Amino acid sequence: MNLQKRAVEVMDIEIAGMEKVRDQIDGNFSTAIEWILETVDNGGKVIVTGVGKNFHIGQKMVATFNSTGTPAALLHPIEAMHGDFGIVAEKDVVLALSYSGASDELIALLPAIKRRGVKIIGMTGDDTSPLGQQSDLILPITVDKEACPFGMAPTTSTTVTLALGDALAIVLLEARGFKKEDYAKLHPGGAIGRTLLLKVSDVMRTGDRLAKVSSGAKVKDAVMAMTGARAGCVAIVDADEKLLGIFTDGDLRRHLIDTPDITEALIDSVMTVNPVTLTPDQLAVDILKIYEEKNIDDLVVVDDAGRVAGTVDIQDLPKLKIL
Repeated sequence: MNLQKRAVEVMDIEIAGMEKVRDQIDGNFSTAIEWILETVDNGGKVIVTGVGKNFHIGQKMVATFNSTGTPAALLHPIEAMHGDFGIVAEKDVVLALSYSGASDELIALLPAIKRRGVKIIGMTGDDTSPLGQQSDLILPITVDKEACPFGMAPTTSTTVTLALGDALAIVLLEARGFKKEDYAKLHPGGAIGRTLLLKVSDVMRTGDRLAKVSSGAKVKDAVMAMTGARAGCVAIVDADEKLLGIFTDGDLRRHLIDTPDITEALIDSVMTVNPVTLTPDQLAVDILKIYEEKNIDDLVVVDDAGRVAGTVDIQDLPKLKIL
């Protein structure tokens, strides 16, 4: 067996399944979004349920819903019949996952859900199945075949179920006007939260750590300022502290090759004018974006009047755990 070829074949089967389910998205998807929006607006949540591999797919769906602002909970059908059904409230909506639509444990739970007056959105590959018949709305996930050579192990079907769940979560995010700041509040720990919650003012160098010289200074004065602040750049300012340019240790190395006595030159003659800048109220994520797009290591922070407020050195970011 050609192992690499077989791996590509498996992925091709799943890609074909994704394309087929994508083409099945219709008005029912929009209705599902409307139902969930109404549920959340009324203080309810999305209850995701399924058995076997779909239980694990449901677990990831719930995590994605919650992290993007749609309250959700996972319910195992068997545990539900032994007390966990208490998490289901009348203002909730249930998202039931079963490709065959005939999983005994799931089907046994549906009557109790309906007696509670809760709407059921079924994600199934067979709308004539028990799940299809008892659902108030169906999101089809029909695929031509599983990637498993025996057609038994859930592979393509669970992949498309997960992808459709992602589509629900992201469309809901956008429909609710969920912003980066909202996302950050739900991720207070780790790099995501720090990057989206921290502002430039929280990470910029100020005071003794800010290298700054006035226009008319010599390059050696700029080097001394950088050395004293242990910084990789120096900001050049006018009499009103407004930014005129930036000079970096990289600039110094490049000029030393052609001009050995560069240290006696005026900083104005070698500085980079109109450098890329930040404002104190920008988010740390904006710093990363600029570093990636511009491929530069040092940025000057200016206030609304163009006065230098600080600098940001890429070497500081790993220490702050946002890179």
